[in-house]
Amino acid sequence: MCGIVGYIGNKSAVPILIDGLKRLEYRGYDSAGLAILENGSIMIEKTKGKVQELQELVEESSFSGTAGIAHTRWATHGEPNRKNAHPHLDCNSDIAIVHNGIIENYVALKKYLEDKGHVFKSDTDTEVIAHLIEDDYNGSLFETLAISLAKVEGTYGLAVISKKEPDKIFAARKGSPLIIGKGKKANYIASDVAAILRYTNEIIYLEDGEVAELTCEDISVKSEDNIHVRKKIQQISWSLAMIEKDGFEHFMLKEIHEQKTSLLNTLRGRLNYEEGTARLDGLIKYIEYLKKAQRIILTACGTSWHSALIGEYLIEELAGIPVEVEYASEFRYRSPIINQDDIVFVISQSGETADTLGALHETKRKGGIVLGICNVVGSTIARENNAGVYIHAGPEIGVASTKAFTSQVLVLTMIALMLGRMRNLPLERGREVVKALREIPDLVGEVLKKDEEIKKIADLLAGHNNALYLGRGYNFPVALEGALKLKEISYVHAEGYPAAEMKHGPIALIDTKMPVIVIATKDAIYEKIMSNIAEIKARQGIIVSIITRGDTKIKELSDNYFEVPSTPNFISPIINTIPLQLLAYYVAVKRGCHVDQPRNLAKSVTVE
Repeated sequence: MCGIVGYIGNKSAVPILIDGLKRLEYRGYDSAGLAILENGSIMIEKTKGKVQELQELVEESSFSGTAGIAHTRWATHGEPNRKNAHPHLDCNSDIAIVHNGIIENYVALKKYLEDKGHVFKSDTDTEVIAHLIEDDYNGSLFETLAISLAKVEGTYGLAVISKKEPDKIFAARKGSPLIIGKGKKANYIASDVAAILRYTNEIIYLEDGEVAELTCEDISVKSEDNIHVRKKIQQISWSLAMIEKDGFEHFMLKEIHEQKTSLLNTLRGRLNYEEGTARLDGLIKYIEYLKKAQRIILTACGTSWHSALIGEYLIEELAGIPVEVEYASEFRYRSPIINQDDIVFVISQSGETADTLGALHETKRKGGIVLGICNVVGSTIARENNAGVYIHAGPEIGVASTKAFTSQVLVLTMIALMLGRMRNLPLERGREVVKALREIPDLVGEVLKKDEEIKKIADLLAGHNNALYLGRGYNFPVALEGALKLKEISYVHAEGYPAAEMKHGPIALIDTKMPVIVIATKDAIYEKIMSNIAEIKARQGIIVSIITRGDTKIKELSDNYFEVPSTPNFISPIINTIPLQLLAYYVAVKRGCHVDQPRNLAKSVTVE
């Protein structure tokens, strides 16, 4: 993986491909390259490093062809260098390919092809596909792709050009997202709509096993059974302005500050005060199943897994239904028991997370009902689940998720409320929850106005290389999420713990050089968290606390503190997350880190 762009039309391909790659930089990558069909030849340029370096190289080369493919690579097989950067060629430089995914049987395929005389020039798994196509070519690349890819085990999003068919580009997909953009006398391929939104908002989603042939005028798609497929064109509602920085230094900071609006959009039209409930139309067809659910499984990865942990607290408190939270990467491989009255929710910002898709498929294979929570309309999870809920957070470009996380938690709160009201949650309690939910956007706005206070705390923490995050109850997952954010973008080693677990090991780390960030807002176990803080203070640890406005007790114990508005327990995770996001951001900036594209990370993890 990570980013694919393709273009065929009547304009020079290079500027369009470079622009597309720049809009995919947020996904994370270590090298970049492109291939252009020009005067009967395939012209290639690629480099280890940034798209800007690639742009400078192609400007020197003066490529002028009107069809081509391009790629940003996040290394899986073979170290990041020019040799392993995409595109890759066959032996005769007749075929060029770019690829997202992993070819699991590439070792066997490579030996098979080497025995037939093929010579490989890279360490990648991807290159075998170019040689397979060369070996199988029968005069029609459209037909050959299906033949070659039938031999491949693994995942791929693939774009291909050939000088034998210079008026066409090709695409294929299995397990790795790929879309086609329909333009005027031009067509596009991309792994993400952001790459081509400047040029078209008419999108075709390729499904697993499908192969596409594009010319300037036409788009043809075949299934893996070689049957032509009539594809629906979908309109994308996101605008180009939504994926610009809008005056902010980084996308992450912009997206943190968008949360008042994104949370309002998540709530919009979904609350009913009179009935004290939430209305989630995407789940209506499965209401009866939800009413009789005996167990709910929430499965996700990374930040989405933290939102699921909060969802567990919410659903068990408001609805009284037992909940299990599973890492999707483990769920799919451990023979999970899924009963007839169980409901499985899969949670993913992108809707393309490979492990979460694997959990979805495992649930379906066992006959279970799988419901989705995702952000991207038309994503694979959105298309393949039985039903689901969009979080409507808008495009999220920063690799470290912020607004998607808080919107996921808000959706899980509404699901918990809806389930509770269908069961035994009293009307007045439901109305209290609705009232509290309606206040969230304004409360978030209050916190965001005080980001300069967080900046000052970050200045003091930026010189440390370790940190502990502690929380209890609803705020234990918030501690995990705060620690993850700091790790992701500032490269500070940070761990989140339930505060009560500190004395079962982590307290050994406490000294004058260890910052401890404590989520210590007032709730039913406030006195307990205060005792935990006292234990740290007794060992001269550095206390940074998130406290309820006006709390003088914990303020006196703290070296630094940040005040948040008083909130009901069940919405405190959303409010308390905001200062932790800002803290991670400002620490990363102070340390000179690349906030939007942290090293070794990709926005959407589409391989295992």
